[in-house]
Amino acid sequence: MNRRRRPGLALSLAALVLGACASGLAPPEAQNFGDPTQEWQPVSIPGKQPTKYRWVTDDGKPVIEAYAERSASMWRKRLQVPSHRVGETAFSWRIERPIAGASVAEAEREDAPARVLFAFSGDIRRLPHRTRLMFDLAEALTGEVPPYATLMYVWDSAPEGSLIHNPRSDRIRKIVLDSGVARAGQWRHHRRNLREDFIRAFGEEPGDLVAVAVMTDADNTKSLARAWYGPIKVGP
Repeated sequence: MNRRRRPGLALSLAALVLGACASGLAPPEAQNFGDPTQEWQPVSIPGKQPTKYRWVTDDGKPVIEAYAERSASMWRKRLQVPSHRVGETAFSWRIERPIAGASVAEAEREDAPARVLFAFSGDIRRLPHRTRLMFDLAEALTGEVPPYATLMYVWDSAPEGSLIHNPRSDRIRKIVLDSGVARAGQWRHHRRNLREDFIRAFGEEPGDLVAVAVMTDADNTKSLARAWYGPIKVGP
């Protein structure tokens, strides 16, 4: 197999395996997934240099710092939140600057300084044959079975509120929460109804929430990106 992958395909494969092998974590009323005492793990992308993630302190609080230099990878936390408990999510992020020329709507320019991803289970047998073939490819390359669907919140050049289908996989959909340069350098705090956003994106109720991840990537534009992520909370 040719080791050179088309732009955007590697990200699609990585997001497809975001929720694989979820743990059996029993959810309380609300969970905080930004705690460094909880288990996060890197998720590499075949053929890509990994983004560097580390815990740092901001105003006395632990946050995730991400630095991408022509690189792409994720930092993931596996979990198991039953579908009936999927409700609101709250998180914060800060970027150093937007990525010039990047667009999550175009495979050749699909980079973003900040992303928060949520992976959900579901009946993969319901999906079209072409999509299941992509899932088989992702499993062959990574050794993990992909989740049914991935909802991604992004900082992008598109207008805020835009809903974008991934150019390589229909099982990944993106909602733009911040756009452009005006708020770069500022902490941006977001609270979303995860269930409603999933229904808007996919046209159906969500399954179990099986993973959460953050991602900063700058591989397709061959540039640099730096971001910080605060705690990610999910509750009913």
